[in-house]
Amino acid sequence: MTKKVSEMSPDEIKMAVRDTYAGLAGKSDGDCGCGPPAAKSSCCGPPSESFQESKLKEYGYSIEGLPASLTESNGSCGNPLALASLKEGETVLDLGSGAGLDAFFASQKVGESGKVIGIDMTPEMLEKARKNIDEMGVTNIEFRQGDIEALSVEDSTIDVIISNCVINLAPNKAAVFKESYRVLKPGGRMMVSDIVLKDTLPDSVRDEVASYTGCIGGAIPEEEYLQLMRDAGFIDVHVAEKAGYDIAVSAKIAATKPL
Repeated sequence: MTKKVSEMSPDEIKMAVRDTYAGLAGKSDGDCGCGPPAAKSSCCGPPSESFQESKLKEYGYSIEGLPASLTESNGSCGNPLALASLKEGETVLDLGSGAGLDAFFASQKVGESGKVIGIDMTPEMLEKARKNIDEMGVTNIEFRQGDIEALSVEDSTIDVIISNCVINLAPNKAAVFKESYRVLKPGGRMMVSDIVLKDTLPDSVRDEVASYTGCIGGAIPEEEYLQLMRDAGFIDVHVAEKAGYDIAVSAKIAATKPL
């Protein structure tokens, strides 16, 4: 019998998330995007390819001409790059980089003088991302296996952190924001798209593993999310844009590390 989320340790929760996204890495027609939580459980159903493409376009991605392997395993709930205002030469860190879609677009914005580092805990996703980038001839992206609660990145070395529908999956979100603050340079920016709640989830949904790995069960209220960022030291923490799905909201959230 499958454990309830409330009965699982943080490591067990991470393993469940990793297993889910390892499976997604092998899909050629599915999307684990955090869309409307229709059945009060997982938002990771297997919509059609046209649905996936339309969602990415809705989020503002220009995907024409990109290989399907870069978009097919994507788990977006928005487009953090729409906020990031990346500049030539900047170093960008992508938390939960998946198959590499956001890292790829970030690499175009920062140019050859810049760098993008993608962190992901799922070996299958990292393998796919590295293959995608190699086949596209991109040279300014590095992918690392790691835990976003304990980043394998040196202090004060990152200009911009992006993340797309990943922090909601972390059992210890406060640690994610403290680590993000640590690795950002003074004046560095954090721009994320993520799922936050505008109402309380039913216990039956919060305790369901499929709901958690589907980006809903681990989500927290909007103000709690913003306060965790403030507690980590960030300033100018705000929601720039959001779209409601019912109880859950897809939000673009921005914050800055003080100079």
